[in-house]
Amino acid sequence: MKLKFIIPFFITLCVIVIFHYTQIYFVKFYPVLANLTTFLVFFISLFTKETVIQKFARTLEGGTLDDFTKNYTKNLTYVWCVFTFFNFVISLITVFLPEKLWALYNGCISYFAIGVIFAVEYIVRIVLRKKANAGKVLRQQI
Repeated sequence: MKLKFIIPFFITLCVIVIFHYTQIYFVKFYPVLANLTTFLVFFISLFTKETVIQKFARTLEGGTLDDFTKNYTKNLTYVWCVFTFFNFVISLITVFLPEKLWALYNGCISYFAIGVIFAVEYIVRIVLRKKANAGKVLRQQI
């Protein structure tokens, strides 16, 4: 189970090592394809009954989502679409830059950016949920 989280990082590391020692040019497109795929998953899910993030949330929440969570996860899907699109574009640009810049962005900066997005989103979620719950309590008292 924990291996599922390590596999993407291991694959990326292998791609960087293979590129560095063999100079196989098409390997530089691995992050481009990965970022494009991720973008498409989020984007296409916007046109379905439930976005990919809503499906994850429903699984974690035990099967049902309240209105706050439905709206929040839908908006969060838009945020991830924008982020993954820009990540895709930047990774495509780095294909044509020197290998060190390609490796720096695709092996470090993009993962750091993903971590920042997760951390900021977690803080925003906590703050917004508290506000939503406070508003719900206020409406019940009135």
